[in-house]
Amino acid sequence: MITTTRRLAVMALACSATLGFAQSGGEIRIAHVYSKTGPLEAYGKQTQTGLLMGLQYATGGTMMVGGKKIVLIEKDDQGKPDLGKSLLAAAYADDKANLAIGPTSSGVALAMLPVAEEYQKILLVEPAVADSITGDKWNKYIFRTGRNSSQDAISNAVALDKAGVTIATLAQDYAFGRDGVKAFKDAIKTAKIAHEEYLPTSTTDFTAGAQRIIDKLKDAPGRKVIFIIWAGAGNPFKIADLDLKRYNIEIATGGNILPAMAAYKNFPGMEGATYYYFGIPKNPVNEAMVAQHYTQFKSPPDFFTAGGFSSAMAVVTALKKTNGDAKAATLIKTMEGMSFETPKGTMTFRKEDHQAMQSMYHFKIKVDPAFPWGVPELVREIKPADMQVPIRNKK
Repeated sequence: MITTTRRLAVMALACSATLGFAQSGGEIRIAHVYSKTGPLEAYGKQTQTGLLMGLQYATGGTMMVGGKKIVLIEKDDQGKPDLGKSLLAAAYADDKANLAIGPTSSGVALAMLPVAEEYQKILLVEPAVADSITGDKWNKYIFRTGRNSSQDAISNAVALDKAGVTIATLAQDYAFGRDGVKAFKDAIKTAKIAHEEYLPTSTTDFTAGAQRIIDKLKDAPGRKVIFIIWAGAGNPFKIADLDLKRYNIEIATGGNILPAMAAYKNFPGMEGATYYYFGIPKNPVNEAMVAQHYTQFKSPPDFFTAGGFSSAMAVVTALKKTNGDAKAATLIKTMEGMSFETPKGTMTFRKEDHQAMQSMYHFKIKVDPAFPWGVPELVREIKPADMQVPIRNKK
């Protein structure tokens, strides 16, 4: 039997604990909606790893900002737009998430954008790439640390847009591929685009598509290049088996995750531009991430690890400025035009469309026996000022 005195003591302790929690500021709840499984699983897992490492780094290991504890809520969209949309709504409504990060797929991201606007809460897009996310489908609750298709395209055009070059594109037939090709075409001013080939995301046999490309390029004068925009499963570099050298046709592409870049070893000297490679940026944040990743996983961080880390740096930088205030109106005001440090160096959210302006890296592939992938050696850093990234937002 509990005495009245003891009951009062218990109540006092409970009140004290509640008061202590209230005084500490409670929680900042962040939902991470990403492809934990599905076609882009490899990308999603890297993003999650980078996000966790970035939150630890940015908060000095405390997972606290402004006296509030950061709580990360994971949601697996499986790469399915309808599922991603419902998961984000549940995160905002049921899990009381203050803001969200993700997703991996551009198709999922486009389905999620209206949900952020409906609930009037921030969605920080990482790493979905399609231009339309910060373009005609954008709303003021959307920010993006990931690069967009235009940044990919403009930086890759640096290597290919030269007189006497004829290009055919090979891309996946969905938002990522089509937006990527459109942006690439817009960025090409001197070279000629002879053909666009779109194939299903599930393609494993590239023979028919490659033959159509070869037919368009084989008789063209000068330098002939197939520019590949591809993500996830399937190996479009198999088209090299069709004896492209017979027609003096080259392959070019952007960066990718390290396992996918194993295919690059077959193309020494291949040029392109990448979002990230762990050996390229020279700054304290990248050094810390690379060192921690080697300690934790005995391997270097990858393409999307850097993206997840960057999203964490953006969120914590903003929350430090607001002293932990995670209300959307406060965050929007704070984040517009905000600069923050990342493994790639300084990024800045453009006020007009909330796209992070960031460097890209023009590379040339080198074969190094020490690495199982083709090593992208830096030709030059393409800084934000070097890229006239169009504002596609019409709102």
